[in-house]
Amino acid sequence: MIDPRIKLRHIACFLEVARLRSVVNAADALNISQPAASKTVQELEEFLGNALFDRSRRKLFLTPFGETFYRYASTSIAALRQGIDAARSGGEATTVKVGALPTVSARILPTAVSAFTADDPPGVHTRIITGPNNYLLSLLRTGDVDLVIGRMAEPDVMIGLAFEHLYSERVVMVVRPDHPLLSVSDFNLGLVEPYQVLMPTPDAVIRHHVDRMLLAHGISNIRDEVETVSNAFGRSYVRQTDAIWIISEGVVAKDVEENQLALLPVDTSETTGPVGFTTRADTIPTLATTALMQAIRNVAAGFR
Repeated sequence: MIDPRIKLRHIACFLEVARLRSVVNAADALNISQPAASKTVQELEEFLGNALFDRSRRKLFLTPFGETFYRYASTSIAALRQGIDAARSGGEATTVKVGALPTVSARILPTAVSAFTADDPPGVHTRIITGPNNYLLSLLRTGDVDLVIGRMAEPDVMIGLAFEHLYSERVVMVVRPDHPLLSVSDFNLGLVEPYQVLMPTPDAVIRHHVDRMLLAHGISNIRDEVETVSNAFGRSYVRQTDAIWIISEGVVAKDVEENQLALLPVDTSETTGPVGFTTRADTIPTLATTALMQAIRNVAAGFR
């Protein structure tokens, strides 16, 4: 038997604090007071006989025990949520919830969702949620999304999750079509140093690929670096300035095709990485989720 003292509110509060790394933010999200959230987490730690969080730093981080408990607790909540959705709708979930990174939001999903909604039975809806990879994976673990589409995360983050490779994609450098660097006959990567650069944020999946590429070419001091995951800001800023935008190819492929942006002539093949589905390893997708995944596979086949 599960310890009867452990209630659903304990698990829900723990998962929210773990996701946000903050008792204050978790309390706001759960619409409870900060003392109530703190007491709930402390009660759970007392019942389990171990500390769940390392409180020695400004932000809360899971202890090794907390990491283990998080994987099982998030899976349990996800399974419960899936069961409730299925029971309420007579055996089939009515909403397919997709966590999407920017690269697939621009390149793959529009065509796939259009095909899916045209073929799927009435009453089944699609919800697209965007954000940083870590945020989307936390939603996946708790069942708030059914799958995540984008670059594969690092191996230590993939525990309890499964990945299906759809295609591979590189990082590119883009500028406005009349940028001075496009007229340089003997271009090399060192020429970007005098220019402002838009970089992916530190928690972006592609960031370590970008850092490694720049360091390999002796570039360690980016001028006036701007970190952003906003596609709207990136497009607008680069079109108005001489800045260079380092971003996944899929985000800007259409812009380049329509001559709104231009690729710098640099070999970035070393940044190539797998793009695909990330799902929970211990749950079976609903029929509607499976149908959407197949629609995405059909579109992705053209990029292999």
